Amino acid sequence: MLTFGCSGKATKQAVQPVKKQKKMNIEEFRAYCIQKKGVTEEFPFDEHTLVFKVMGKMFALVALERIPSQANLKCDPEYGITLREEFDGVITPGYHMSKVHWNTLFLENLPPKLVFELIDHSFDLVVAKFTKKLKAEFDVLS
Repeated sequence: MLTFGCSGKATKQAVQPVKKQKKMNIEEFRAYCIQKKGVTEEFPFDEHTLVFKVMGKMFALVALERIPSQANLKCDPEYGITLREEFDGVITPGYHMSKVHWNTLFLENLPPKLVFELIDHSFDLVVAKFTKKLKAEFDVLS
């Protein structure tokens, strides 16, 4: 590739290949959720909606038959607004959930690192609201 500097002279630069961003899929989402302490998975609503719970409290849902792949995660309300503005149309108010406390993520359109961070955020919000009894049970898990 030729570029032109201040002097107007052409210089040759190597063309850097554009790195293709890795996309998140349902299997990776599930594997990350299920490895967390105290997590179970179940289908409490229907056979198409996989729910992840920590100590019986829901922190993530995945619509298995939706294309593109979508997941709902709990989120701090102010942070949720920021995310929806920054990722307009890719992170939206929670589908069939409280629009204040839940976001829907279109997984294939987000960096996996961000999705993992948002899973952690959702998990941490739920754990922070545990009763003393539930927190004590959680703490003894390995």
